[in-house]
Amino acid sequence: MSNVLHEPTVSVTVTPLAELPNALLANHQPDFILPVDAQLEELEELEDTTTGARPDLESGTRHVVPALDIEHAEVEDDPRKWSPLRKWIVLLTISGAATISGLGGNIYNPGIAQIEDQLHATPAQISWSLSIFILIQGSVPLLWSAISEIIGRKKVYLVSLSIGLVGAIVAATARSISVLIAMRCLQAIGTAAILSIGAATLADIYDPHERGTMMGIYYCAPLIGPALGPILGGALTQGFNWRATFWFLSIVIGSVLVVFVFFKDTFRRERSLTYQRVLQRVKAQQLAAQRSETSTLSHITAVEKKPPRLFGKKLFVEDDDEKKPSRDSPDVLETRAAVEDVTAEVKEIKLSLTDVNPVPPMLNVLSRLNNVAILACSGILFGVTYSISYTCSITLGKKYHYNAMEIGLVLLSFGCGNMLGSILGGRYSDYILRRMREKNGGKTEAEMRLASTKWFLPMIPISIAAYGWMSERHVNIGGICVILFIIGFFLIAVYASTLAYIVDANVGRSSSAVACNSLFRGGLAFMSAEIAVPLQNSIGDGGLYSVWAGITLLALLALLLVIWKGAEWRQSAIERENRRLQE
Repeated sequence: MSNVLHEPTVSVTVTPLAELPNALLANHQPDFILPVDAQLEELEELEDTTTGARPDLESGTRHVVPALDIEHAEVEDDPRKWSPLRKWIVLLTISGAATISGLGGNIYNPGIAQIEDQLHATPAQISWSLSIFILIQGSVPLLWSAISEIIGRKKVYLVSLSIGLVGAIVAATARSISVLIAMRCLQAIGTAAILSIGAATLADIYDPHERGTMMGIYYCAPLIGPALGPILGGALTQGFNWRATFWFLSIVIGSVLVVFVFFKDTFRRERSLTYQRVLQRVKAQQLAAQRSETSTLSHITAVEKKPPRLFGKKLFVEDDDEKKPSRDSPDVLETRAAVEDVTAEVKEIKLSLTDVNPVPPMLNVLSRLNNVAILACSGILFGVTYSISYTCSITLGKKYHYNAMEIGLVLLSFGCGNMLGSILGGRYSDYILRRMREKNGGKTEAEMRLASTKWFLPMIPISIAAYGWMSERHVNIGGICVILFIIGFFLIAVYASTLAYIVDANVGRSSSAVACNSLFRGGLAFMSAEIAVPLQNSIGDGGLYSVWAGITLLALLALLLVIWKGAEWRQSAIERENRRLQE
């Protein structure tokens, strides 16, 4: 046997990736073949260091391997290809469900006096029942969104609405304030899922260039609740009693629950980064236990064969120049059979709720600076919205001496501004996105959508400060209605665009991103509810909303910063995440 070392010549046996599981193709990292770092070492040996081109294993030419777009991964019964009518049915279904969260927050406010009397509740307990509802409704979506990325959207809708239904029914029969608060918490847990995965459902069925309009329409639904809640609550309380408001909610939740029984799930695991990463972890654990049975994957022969490798869209194995088996040699056929065996095993992997951990997806979203900036802006905008609707009720009652029905009618102007701003703002953001994409040669960046907000931004702090001083000086109620409409329009026009951006900028983890948005929104609404009345009593409406105007100005500067630097921050975060996965 010669002692001379020969440089090996590579011969290639190709197995199409079509034989591998679709879930693994979506992530482009079938680590049951070879660990990611080992694959990268192999690819670096073959990559052209000057052009980045890589060899075509069949033709001998060199080409650049394109990155796989998980947003448009091939799926069975693609929701993006559903008919417009079917998509509208989905949109109307989740929009109808989203009204529950808005109604649940304030429909029983007109009955607070009766609750204090009948349940012997203190003002502090009533305040706690209001603020804890919004806090839970903002934080629980993190869990619901993680679960929806494993078991799908429909099951989460059914389970969460069932929980909300139980909470509403028991609240209607409560005999103590403690039971009422506990059931308000349960009700918040149940209705919170709709806010987070509703936007994710729209991301499942609509492409990015359509989402602004549809997000605007969808977000009208939660705004109907705050607008109509006081009016419905006042009518039900005056016609019956405070318990009627919870019986009404029970009927609404039950009706929506029945509709969701016939709902077609829009979730596709191939387009979920969360599902893919959990799948990889479970798969690695299972395959580690089967290492001895699949050892043929690590070599073709026990002596001189190299392990199979993933390259671009091909799985190949190498031989030295002394032994070059053909495609149909026993060794190659044995390896191919082994791959098919493991493929069948991986297809049988079923993920369960024990595999759910909402923290990593949340940390992934919050690790991106562009997300943190836009989430802070979104949260502040919702915080000031909640503060206005809360303190305006107090101002109208104490200074204008309005009853519950009259207060609800005045706040309806704020809700109408919200709804119109949501629809028109969403459509305008889609229009701007299309124009900028055409100017950019057909290439789309998520930040392009935010350019639509530039014309709205100056009006927000100006109108907020104007409302504060108009309330302070008790101007004619017509002026209050007009300024409330203006604030509602511009606040939600910007908010709708930021919500669509959160989805567009977090491909594959849209529900987790929207859940983080709910967390920021709920947390800031909770804080604004806790400090609004003390500040209103100490510095008046003028001082309170001058402070809010300054805070919103800072938030809008953060939004402008995302428009300017967001794409750069996002790309840096993606590269950092990819490096972390390769380590």
